[in-house]
Amino acid sequence: MGDEESDDGHRLGNYLRARRELVSPAQVGLPTGGRRRVPGLRREEVALLAGISPDYYLRLERGRDKNPSPQVLESLARVLQLDDIERAYLLDLAAARPRAPRRKRSEHVPARVYELLAHLQIPAFVEGRAFDVLASNPMALALSPRLRPGQNRLRSLLLDPEEQAFHQDWTKATADFIATLRTTIGDDIDNPRFVELVGELALSSQRFRTLWARHDVRSLDGGTTTVHHPVVGDLRLHRDKLPIGDVILVVYYPDKDSDSDEKLRLLAALAHTGTTADHTPAGRPDASSDRPTRSKS
Repeated sequence: MGDEESDDGHRLGNYLRARRELVSPAQVGLPTGGRRRVPGLRREEVALLAGISPDYYLRLERGRDKNPSPQVLESLARVLQLDDIERAYLLDLAAARPRAPRRKRSEHVPARVYELLAHLQIPAFVEGRAFDVLASNPMALALSPRLRPGQNRLRSLLLDPEEQAFHQDWTKATADFIATLRTTIGDDIDNPRFVELVGELALSSQRFRTLWARHDVRSLDGGTTTVHHPVVGDLRLHRDKLPIGDVILVVYYPDKDSDSDEKLRLLAALAHTGTTADHTPAGRPDASSDRPTRSKS
């Protein structure tokens, strides 16, 4: 993720600068007239509103002071209008943590989760921390072939035209996914999988580069989304994410007896008649192996 991202002081400074540029003078009660050379607030304006000296704030943005007090951070969070998740992220950036070198390790899907996937009659799949699909059931594949093990959901969302058409609000989906990835990475910035994925998407997607530079952070847990299936049309589905060990079980389901419920039952019937031929949870290990098939992404 680059040398700047690997240094705690630079990470804190980059975050402060990115958030400062997103706050307008009007949002904090400052006059909006006059010519401004920078987007958002000036450094000296942030310092004034936070009750610290401009020189000290400059040192924070330039990574020269890596251990500001909690009181300073709380003041900056208030000025930058951070929500609870963003505020916690700011506090974590300033917390000194020695980091041991990371090794790339496989994310393991417990055998019982394959049994669970086989019994669920709604779209369900298992993903890793970087949105790698590790296992999925037939209904997930009927919903989207991009939910097959070996796929990466964020890569598909940014680079696959079919996945882009699948999401009713692609703009919001990309913003949510990228902000969630930054939250998930946290201080695990030298994790090889994260480095690999961020590097790939930074090279291949302008949308990723733009949003990554904003330093948005958020949690993508439960929620409701609308997707467009090429066969059954629009589906309004709820999403829940359930941590299981070091992986996450994701399930999608409609309101009972809704139009989307009827369409999902139709999708299940089509899958049973051959649209989705494989009714074994994808990614399930062979009998000769105790290891699940993993994403190659």
